[in-house]
Amino acid sequence: MADHHHHGSSPDVERVSAERDLFLGLLQLDARDDLQAFLEQALRLVLELADAEKGYLELHDETADQPRWWIAVGCSDAEIEGIRDAISRGIIAQAVASGRTVVTASAVTDPRFAAYESVQVNQIEAVLCSPVGGERPVGVLYLQGRRRQGPFDGEDQRRAELFARHLAPLVDRVAARQVERERADPTRPWRQQLEAENLVGCSAAMADVLRTVALVSPLDIGVLVTGPTGTGKTEVARAIHRNSARRDGPLVELNCAAIPDTLVESELFGAVPGAATGVTRRMDGKVTAAQGGTLFLDEVGELPLASQAKLLELIHSRQFYRLGSNRKEIADIRIVAATNRDLAAAVRDGGFREDLYFRLAVLPLRLPSLAQRPEDIPSLAGHLLDRCVQRHKLPQLAISPAGVVALTAAEWPGNVRELANSLERAAVLAAADRSATVDPRHLFPGTAAWTDETEAITFQEATRRFQAQLLERSLEETNWNVSETARRLDLARSYLYDLIKAHGLQRR
Repeated sequence: MADHHHHGSSPDVERVSAERDLFLGLLQLDARDDLQAFLEQALRLVLELADAEKGYLELHDETADQPRWWIAVGCSDAEIEGIRDAISRGIIAQAVASGRTVVTASAVTDPRFAAYESVQVNQIEAVLCSPVGGERPVGVLYLQGRRRQGPFDGEDQRRAELFARHLAPLVDRVAARQVERERADPTRPWRQQLEAENLVGCSAAMADVLRTVALVSPLDIGVLVTGPTGTGKTEVARAIHRNSARRDGPLVELNCAAIPDTLVESELFGAVPGAATGVTRRMDGKVTAAQGGTLFLDEVGELPLASQAKLLELIHSRQFYRLGSNRKEIADIRIVAATNRDLAAAVRDGGFREDLYFRLAVLPLRLPSLAQRPEDIPSLAGHLLDRCVQRHKLPQLAISPAGVVALTAAEWPGNVRELANSLERAAVLAAADRSATVDPRHLFPGTAAWTDETEAITFQEATRRFQAQLLERSLEETNWNVSETARRLDLARSYLYDLIKAHGLQRR
């Protein structure tokens, strides 16, 4: 065996390791269930290996004119049109039909391509285009533009062909799994009726939730959403509002636990000047803000008894008075309330009014804990990670198979909220690591098996930076309204002030 194999930087070793990455990538892709996400990751993998700038991948049925599935990375709409134009005619169409790969160093000057208007308009340089599948191609992999100097070489072509050959059976497997899953998905009939993409999961427990949401949304009656903390009660309230006749009206949220007892009524109903110390102008309350829409009372079990009486009166008469005023105002609102307390027990103990309990809970909707629907953890984690990647503008990330296993095996006493926080932190660590996947060491960084001393330090630093970023962004979003930010982040206001000071944050 030649000596140069032992040197880390030799082209041979680089080639072998790049191909190992390609195969590992393909194996990981095969674990995906969502075809669109699967194809996008597949395409990103090839772009990385070939050092290409833009990529387009399409798969077609023998019969249809339009592609069955397609995905583009780094291309504008106009470029996609141009690429499709080139694929459907001339040299590429011939090559694909005969199962051959087309490579050109410069499409602009290549007589086989130069005639296409799209090639001249977009000044297309290096192109590599390979049929997907074996004897009978079922699609096209198209790469354009180089991140480094020079055209696509023989190595790039061999890898692209290797990838394109193996992709077809994988796509069929994922597509078959997707069809199978849709058949076996008890939430499907309800999802077809509802707009509820943020209520993720295909478990029987989730089907029950969606069925109840579909039942209660169109009825203009009170709903009480119960369930352990962090199970997604706010998301359910939003889904009820979005699927109701009031969907075009406002959805106004009030966290009853976040307001001092003395301010509950003015927060709810508003106040007139002089009604209380410091009230110098007419104040609108949440009821006024929610006119024509839905008022969501989170943690309703925390309302003081005096405010409970006023709330009952509001539900009963559909009328209210601002604090300090004797003028009746009409309330055109629907109330959705949520609590993680056992309100029936609170009624027995005298902490909650029985008549209000019955008025709120005309239709109770109980959310399951994550422990009651562990089969939803993989899809939920994927959804939460995608949201986090978009929010923080991080590079594309997926959860590795080992990460999925680790997440499913873990306990989540804080339910979806705890899972979301864990993924947010893991995404930041993975991005700092320049890793394309979220692995167990990012998810559970304190665990001996997955860390060493240096990583533990960078994790602290990453968490600190992430916390500062999250705080700053949330404060900007609420225009530096500390109470609102504290509510959004589920923190005590005093603790938020401490954090602002600790991170030295200042209003821009």
